[in-house]
Amino acid sequence: MKHRNQVFDNVLDLVGNTPLIKLNKIASKFKGNFFAKVESFNPGHSSKDRIALYIIEQAEKKGILTPGDTIIETTSGNTGFSIAMVSIIKGYDCVLAVSSKSSADKIDMLKTMGAKVYVCPAHVSADDPRSYYQVAKRLHEEMKGSVYINQYFNELNIDAHYKSTGPEIWKQTEGKITHLVACSGTGGTISGTAKYLKEQNPKIKVIGVDAFGSVIKKYHETREFDEKEIYPYRIEGLGKNLIPSATDFDVIDKFVKVTDEESAHMARYIAKTEGMFVGYTSGAAMQAIKQLGELGEFNENDNIVVIFPDHGSRYMSKVFSDKWMNEQGFFDSKNEAAAQNIQYIK
Repeated sequence: MKHRNQVFDNVLDLVGNTPLIKLNKIASKFKGNFFAKVESFNPGHSSKDRIALYIIEQAEKKGILTPGDTIIETTSGNTGFSIAMVSIIKGYDCVLAVSSKSSADKIDMLKTMGAKVYVCPAHVSADDPRSYYQVAKRLHEEMKGSVYINQYFNELNIDAHYKSTGPEIWKQTEGKITHLVACSGTGGTISGTAKYLKEQNPKIKVIGVDAFGSVIKKYHETREFDEKEIYPYRIEGLGKNLIPSATDFDVIDKFVKVTDEESAHMARYIAKTEGMFVGYTSGAAMQAIKQLGELGEFNENDNIVVIFPDHGSRYMSKVFSDKWMNEQGFFDSKNEAAAQNIQYIK
């Protein structure tokens, strides 16, 4: 990192070295010590900054990317933002195929960062020509001088977290981490982080978080891809309707599934209890901890690290919108709308 007296050459020097913050209230009912790795402190406000910078710099070293090239990628939003940010600094054009499940906030952010965005239907099979995987492939074939990052099948995705997130957590916990809890979408974050941590201490338990409607948990348990597991769900950047090769299933001990509704309420609850404005997948990861804690997974002396992948600003039109929550049927007598906290002075 090139900096003197906290003056940095550009925003890319700020990628990584995110803080580990103790969770004081939200996990107080459970045994153990709980810490959040808060990835919204990256300059692009998510853990995807790490893979975007690492993969692009590796492609430059290998001569795959040269000045004037176009970078193409599939994304649910965060990776695209990070790639667009890196592309601006390094002088590449950026084209993104985005799932229609991505929030309007994310899509607007991608356009703001200079990317050309193709919005593709979310609830189609991975091999459907309209899926964001197939659209990205087609654009890559059509555009001369383009490079398809292909995060879902890119081993560098794992390497980025093996070289950064894992070592950071090991150092920050002084090697005392006993459990890692992380969401799994492409699988790069959990796989790379877990690989490094297990090399330091094989006894560390790695727990992946999956969504209902995704195939990942069952595949981990049976090594069978079951299409019957697939149905539409709302959480972005969590779970998959295919098996991404960027997931190293051997370093993950088990998976926990969480619901859309409970994860959404948990994201809002994190803000109200810990003062951390984090995203939908952070709510999912914390919901998994709640479920595990209620089952007696943790002991008094355990040190549990949960990865909070991104910032809440990406979800203003979704989980942090009372209107959206109400439309999803997520408000009931147990979880009333938060609108009562607002008073309009006339």
